[in-house]
Amino acid sequence: MSATNKVVKLYPPSRDIRVEEVEVPKIQHADDAIVRVHLAGLCGSDLHAYRGHEPYQKEFVCGHEFVGEVIALGDSFKSANSSAQIRGRADLYGTLAVGDKVVSPFTTSCAECQPCRLGFTCRCEQSTLFGTVKLPGAQAQFIRVPIAGGTLIKVTTTTQADLGALPNSSLLLLADILPTGYFATLQLLNHPNLQPLLTRKPFPQFSSLIQSKANLFPPAPAISLQDAPLTLAVVGLGPVGVCALIALLDFLYPTSNTALLDLKPRIIAVDPLPARRTRAAQIISHYWASTDVNGILEVVGNVKAFEMAYGMIKPFGVISSVGVHNHHSQLPVTGGALYDKNVGLVFGRCPVRALMELAADLLHRRVKIFGDGTETVGEPALVERIIGMDEAKHAYEQFESGVWGKVLFDPWK
Repeated sequence: MSATNKVVKLYPPSRDIRVEEVEVPKIQHADDAIVRVHLAGLCGSDLHAYRGHEPYQKEFVCGHEFVGEVIALGDSFKSANSSAQIRGRADLYGTLAVGDKVVSPFTTSCAECQPCRLGFTCRCEQSTLFGTVKLPGAQAQFIRVPIAGGTLIKVTTTTQADLGALPNSSLLLLADILPTGYFATLQLLNHPNLQPLLTRKPFPQFSSLIQSKANLFPPAPAISLQDAPLTLAVVGLGPVGVCALIALLDFLYPTSNTALLDLKPRIIAVDPLPARRTRAAQIISHYWASTDVNGILEVVGNVKAFEMAYGMIKPFGVISSVGVHNHHSQLPVTGGALYDKNVGLVFGRCPVRALMELAADLLHRRVKIFGDGTETVGEPALVERIIGMDEAKHAYEQFESGVWGKVLFDPWK
């Protein structure tokens, strides 16, 4: 193993990217794993600290998306310590071994606390975000993974889908952007405000827990297709927005569900980049002169994008936001405005670990859309380019400006 670890670091106050050599990380806790990084991602949420929107007091190793190979394990793992006590612990403490290929969610999770048991893995009681001052990130040759038995996903046994046959560039999408896009869509389509349009049954509708209440009343007549036009929008066409759009289409256009096909949902995708924001607003103003939007996926995470989303939303509409809003921005709507429209809001971080099976299934079925590594130059694919880390400074500049799409770093180039 190399004696040094090439990494991409961000220095305060902003936009100061440097490639440096540091010590290779070591096992610090029995639950740790050390992973040799095959590929690391550059994500839109990396730009928040890069731009100085999330203040930090010292430099840190960037990045929170990676796929790689386990090269060392702590004593909590059976393969490293035959006397390890694995009963009641996450399965990987009994099965993970050196040499296994893994993909990691962008946050750590123990798989043992109450939030993890509920499936809210991004709010694990021990959760830490990779690529912060607190936990060095993935834009590196090697990375330390805390509570690795609950965090990592072993590629060969993740799902019934043959993920082991997919290239690393496809697998890396499971670390963040594909599950996050899926999460935004799931939050939107599961919201009670949209059920009358999706099921053509009028409000109120009941969950299975309180279904007995529904039996007290005669069945309501079905809503006509004329009364249930379904219009949805995706605000933000970066990599997460594209993943959300693919998930939305996958949900709404299944070939076997004729009821959904009868709805003929209309979907609009809006790119709110500053250079194109005025034109987008003009198109929206014209297009929705007489028609509002029932549900919106907001995947940018800034005030202007949310303002655009709120301006389009119809009464009883739903905004599902997975863009990373910082703590200093104020949403451009009041409580009274939300009340007057009965707007449903769903915000927050994706619990990647809990959604891994579903996202992996979507990736496997739609891999040609996402890209499977067989594309020739110029062919469309979600991953636009794979570069060495020596190009990191330029990559951040190009990605921030929107000139480049999804960028992956090969730490060994």
